[in-house]
Amino acid sequence: MRIAAISDIHGNLDALDAVLADIALRGVDVTVNLGDIVSGHLQPRATAARLMGLGLPTIRGNHERQLLGDPARMGVSDAYARTQLLPEQLDWIAALPATLRLRHDVLLVHGTPASDLVYFLDSVTPQGSRAATPMEVAERAGETDAALILCGHTHMPRQVRLADGRLIVNPGSVGLQAYDDDHGYPHVMENGTPHARYAIAEQGTDGRWTAQLYAVEYDWEKAARLALANGRPDWATPLRTGRVGAA
Repeated sequence: MRIAAISDIHGNLDALDAVLADIALRGVDVTVNLGDIVSGHLQPRATAARLMGLGLPTIRGNHERQLLGDPARMGVSDAYARTQLLPEQLDWIAALPATLRLRHDVLLVHGTPASDLVYFLDSVTPQGSRAATPMEVAERAGETDAALILCGHTHMPRQVRLADGRLIVNPGSVGLQAYDDDHGYPHVMENGTPHARYAIAEQGTDGRWTAQLYAVEYDWEKAARLALANGRPDWATPLRTGRVGAA
């Protein structure tokens, strides 16, 4: 069994198409989408149309939940996507589950099994964000009975194998390689390059899961120009460099 995992597309259709093309070269059984699909000032409508046509196993992220909420409390990325999406696309988003059991041993989540906002493989402290410790990851996994847990949300490609053999994999973000946030404490998440990210998890004949993380080139300068044209200059540097600010 080979599973390609994509997450955090954020309406970046060119990055999505590049990742899907790369996946097609590698021969997987299924591609799954871990949420935060359209929010942002790029191509939310076209991204939703592309994914609806593919019919991938898909869960919602916190941004899908938020863009269906109270407009008065909506962030600018969600608000922009909401104005661009067609009614049938909003209906598709509204029907997405928060988590999904792909098989008996594979669970899809956005943040953790219990929350779409909590980081699974990273931890936010007063000093900023860092990779989570194995103990922190195990605590967030809890008693979840899945040999493979695929998660997103942080945009940081990571994998952690727990002492009991469970593998937790974050494929990173397809569409946005850096951002800043103040949830918990102010922090930045930066991958350091603009490449689109995804992962492939593979189950061996012994039943053990392993994963490979991939970074794919695409026209990120075009994406940055689109963000600027659509009123998001704060996205230009992250799209071009994978960092929040200039080096």
